[in-house]
Amino acid sequence: MVNSLKKPFGYEPILKKEDLKKGAKRPREEVGDWKKALLNIWRLVDEQRGLLITVLALVLVSSALTLLGPFLIGKTIDNFIIPMKTAGLGKQIGLLLAIYAGASLTMYLQNFWMVGIAQNTVYKLRSGLFSHMQKLPVSFFDKRQHGELMSRMTNDIENISQTLNSSFIQVFSSILTLGGTLAVMLSLSPFLTLMTMIIVPIMFIAMRWITRRTGILFKQQQRAIGELNGMIEETISGQRIVKAFSQEERMKEEFAEKSGKLRNTAFWALTYSGFIPKVMNMLNNLGFAIVAGIGGLLALRGDGIVTVGTIVIFAEYARQFTRPLNDLANQFNTVLSAIAGAERVFSIMNETPEEDTAEGNGDIRLKGDVEFDHVSFGYAPETDGYTIEDLSLHVKEGETAALLGATGAGKTTIVQLLARFYEADKGTIRIDGIPISELPRRVLRSQTAFVLQDPFLFEATVRENIRYGRLDATDEEIEAAAHKANAHEFIERLEEGYDTLLTADGSEISQGQKQLLSIARAFVADPVILLLDEATSSIDTVTELEIQAALETLMEGRTSFVIAHRLNTVKKADTIYVLDQGRLIESGSQQELIAEQGVYYNMLAQSKL
Repeated sequence: MVNSLKKPFGYEPILKKEDLKKGAKRPREEVGDWKKALLNIWRLVDEQRGLLITVLALVLVSSALTLLGPFLIGKTIDNFIIPMKTAGLGKQIGLLLAIYAGASLTMYLQNFWMVGIAQNTVYKLRSGLFSHMQKLPVSFFDKRQHGELMSRMTNDIENISQTLNSSFIQVFSSILTLGGTLAVMLSLSPFLTLMTMIIVPIMFIAMRWITRRTGILFKQQQRAIGELNGMIEETISGQRIVKAFSQEERMKEEFAEKSGKLRNTAFWALTYSGFIPKVMNMLNNLGFAIVAGIGGLLALRGDGIVTVGTIVIFAEYARQFTRPLNDLANQFNTVLSAIAGAERVFSIMNETPEEDTAEGNGDIRLKGDVEFDHVSFGYAPETDGYTIEDLSLHVKEGETAALLGATGAGKTTIVQLLARFYEADKGTIRIDGIPISELPRRVLRSQTAFVLQDPFLFEATVRENIRYGRLDATDEEIEAAAHKANAHEFIERLEEGYDTLLTADGSEISQGQKQLLSIARAFVADPVILLLDEATSSIDTVTELEIQAALETLMEGRTSFVIAHRLNTVKKADTIYVLDQGRLIESGSQQELIAEQGVYYNMLAQSKL
């Protein structure tokens, strides 16, 4: 068993006895329906099945020609070489050349066309996966590492691509070669065929012992790659935080742990799969020795049943018989890795997308009257309870509502429910009297704009980043939005103005300038409802005044929800809602709340100390 192996060069055995037991319970991601995965890939080939059938026909032809070559060589030895006949020998050699040339040509064509089929199939798979991910709810991405998802888009699909490119033809060709070789060998000498088959049970036992382990190990390897990619992506994204808290050593340790897990898994997967060619070569040589030894003895009897040419044919076919087995065994590991990747890819594609059953309100133009009617919601209500509970509030069209409360009070959750990133567990959220469950998400979100604490910029020009708010916006509308957002002046100072290319992290501009661009993006979107989530919390006081002025312009005539810790950003709100552990404890204008001398009054007094 694996656990009895000594640890070589720090590589620890990672398979346990229960891993090798049939039906052993494993983590959900390690277990997939490989039949469904293969069926799904087959469906992707649907439009190219005609070409695929042509490729399979060429494989059949090339396999037949490959089998015919050794047979003719043996007959040439018996009919021309041994009797020293030259008449017709040239024609026989020409036929052999034509056969091997035809085999080479058909192999080239089948490989050429199969590459095209494979790449088109993988293109459809990759596009389908990316398209499906755009339909998945925010909750799906909140629960998964981004790097691990990227690994499925890249590593797993690349494994599928490599398998389709090479393994598919090789597996089909090996099966045909095995069948054809066995048929010809039986027709020539059943006894020698039986002697050659002695190695098959040994081969089967060895392959079963190896593949039981490699199947598990390759799946573990794919998981380890995904975990490592996830950790790398998170670390690079949060590199400033890592350095700010001097956590470089801890991150190095965590990376070493995950990288070591991948090294360990890959080591054993490749070690076990590496046994395959060695075992096959040994059995191949054993088969050749059996044919040569027993065939030679039979030929010496001189009864003509077994000739020298027959021995030559059998010797070549013995190699041809074990070579496809060797190829099948080698490709088995590649196919296992690809199937593991396919299971991981299709596990995402089987995730339920956001569904819109409300099509009747597809062209409605919202006004912005928002009402929460006894709404309760929890991210995991069964275990952690409700994040907001029995919440009722009413924000009229064009009004500004400020949401205050400690971290975890439920402020951001309210905004996420309003955008339908999550669905309420209890109660109803209405806009203009219509339950938002009856509004298509594209209608709701196209008329809603976010300005977040950490603005996100794409690796594109300043102009394209602003245009993301509405893709059909003209250059004039983009510049007008930048003027309103107080961003035009700093944009003009950039090296190429609006055509300046920004990186994904926007390191070329300051945090405040990023926020101004996100406000300009919101202006272009021209939303009915505006959601501001700590939009000024990470900005210095001087820049905050500039951003606050831009936000006030943006909020004019729009229903706005403002989340803020700094009380000076919510003083002008029509209604201030104070939350505590998901419950609404106070609401009213600033004057009303001060007059009540409650929680808000104390918060305001403390902020002035």
